[in-house]
Amino acid sequence: MSGHSKWHNIQGRKNAQDSKRGKIFQKLSRELFMAAKSGGADPDSNAALRLIVDKARAANMPKDNIKRALDKAEGGSEEHYDEVTYEGYAPGGVAVLVEALTDNKNRTASAVRVAFTRNGGSMGSSGSVAYMFDRKGYLVLDRSKNTQDEDEVLLDIMDLGADDLQTSDEAFEIYTDAKEFAAVRDGLIAKGYEIANAELTMIPQNTTPVPEDKQEQFEHMIDQLEDDDDVSEVYTAAPDDDEE
Repeated sequence: MSGHSKWHNIQGRKNAQDSKRGKIFQKLSRELFMAAKSGGADPDSNAALRLIVDKARAANMPKDNIKRALDKAEGGSEEHYDEVTYEGYAPGGVAVLVEALTDNKNRTASAVRVAFTRNGGSMGSSGSVAYMFDRKGYLVLDRSKNTQDEDEVLLDIMDLGADDLQTSDEAFEIYTDAKEFAAVRDGLIAKGYEIANAELTMIPQNTTPVPEDKQEQFEHMIDQLEDDDDVSEVYTAAPDDDEE
């Protein structure tokens, strides 16, 4: 993963999503509801829920919205969503994974297919690109809010079981095996670190540059996918901005 940096892209995406905050909260409410319904509404005893609560807080989702989603799950609502993953290629042959949470698979599959095909991409079968990605834990320490130097951070995360550290002027970016993610996150908090971002994500094993003449199509396709109410996450094998 050396050289693979996500933080600038995450910050840019969050800024771009400010105007879509209501839709983001709606998606997060759906994730909170399903996690609480399947594993209980207490984040301390439900690791999956705790991760989504942290994600909601990072998105500045109001506490009342979080509570409503959890109360709804505890109240025995019959509402149900299926987790579905779609795979394919964006313009230029860039691998794409789309994770969705939907109450209507036909509707979601149709919308995702349209986003691919109308923007020069193509849908693939199950497993066609998933093998190109690895599930990883990803944490960010904002250097303006953490006084530790790189050597100290490296020693601490290796002691906790992390895999890799990427350092920039703005942040320390930490990658872990998915199974070690919670332990590393909790260990960093116990050591006094302030975490700016913590998530389970899909990291491409190799990146594929987007051809310049396909860039606009590519961006429009990703925007269309991310704007869909049922889509939770979109992962691509395109290089991050600072890798190009």
